[in-house]
Amino acid sequence: MAKATYKDAGVDLEVYAESMSRLPKLMQRTFSPRVMRLDGGFAGLFKLDFHNGLFKRSYNNPVLVSGTDGVGTKLKVAQLVERHDTVGIDLVAMCVNDIICCGAEPLFFLDYVAMSHDDPEALEQVVQGISDGCVDADCALLAGETAIMPDLYQHGEYDLAGFCVGVVEQDELIDGSAITADDIVIGVESSGVHSNGFSLVRKVVFEMAGLSVDDHVEELGITVGEALLTPTRIYARALQRILSYYKVKKVVHGIAHITGGGLQENLERIMPKDVSAVIDRNSWDRLPVFDWIQKLGEIEEEEMDKVFNRGCGLTLVVSPFYAENIQRMLKTSGLKSWVIGKIESGSGSVRWS
Repeated sequence: MAKATYKDAGVDLEVYAESMSRLPKLMQRTFSPRVMRLDGGFAGLFKLDFHNGLFKRSYNNPVLVSGTDGVGTKLKVAQLVERHDTVGIDLVAMCVNDIICCGAEPLFFLDYVAMSHDDPEALEQVVQGISDGCVDADCALLAGETAIMPDLYQHGEYDLAGFCVGVVEQDELIDGSAITADDIVIGVESSGVHSNGFSLVRKVVFEMAGLSVDDHVEELGITVGEALLTPTRIYARALQRILSYYKVKKVVHGIAHITGGGLQENLERIMPKDVSAVIDRNSWDRLPVFDWIQKLGEIEEEEMDKVFNRGCGLTLVVSPFYAENIQRMLKTSGLKSWVIGKIESGSGSVRWS
């Protein structure tokens, strides 16, 4: 009788070791001096207070802010294209963009990768993307876990989960409670579909329209795969610049990350019960990728609004006197923005004008 081995069960420890050997350099490029080295340890270590050089931090009443997310069925597109780095960026973006809505500075990121089988090349691509995202967000890729589970995933499939921790002084926490009538709503451009609504996207593009990832989209000038794998924009660095500049005046009263549920549902999450937001749906540039998807699937306007960001990936609710300068600062960070609405007395709702 043959003796059972882990390799026979679908997990090759030698290949797994090869995969793991490729990752330390991708993690270390994200480290700041606040990361405490613990080679071979079971956890990642990060100094909250730090007293040296450019990374100096000393908190009075710090609040830790955490967020976790995934990439959803956008992973299916990555697996069809056989390109895996962009979804790593998406993973960081989805987590970081959530915690910055509280005014938090991202500190560190953890990832979880579940794969059908050992694939050093695919894993390295994924973690390269995660590393790139962490560099963009100024946070450390501190630790992670890779699980090989052949009985849970079809060959070539994988799933991703991310977890981000940030910090904010308690008296600088942004939770929407400071939003008042006459505040201005600024919309900040997205890079594309980001990482929401891909079950609908895939149904429309691949099932209804019968397209493949290699087909050229004339309206966009790129392939289907390129259009759909554009990474989610990371707003952390631009937001930190604004919040640091207005550290004393506190003119940013609310921040909403526009994900599943669209602009209306996500902006409502931060609205106090005594005010409402009135949004001009024609006030920002709709990205062509959304027109293409809508046309392919004959999707109603209301459904598009519920599912997609439609070109506006983040909203800031700010004091009207400072709105123009905040837009200038966003432009300096390479981000297009628009005044898309205003706050008035109301009941916590968001409505279109």
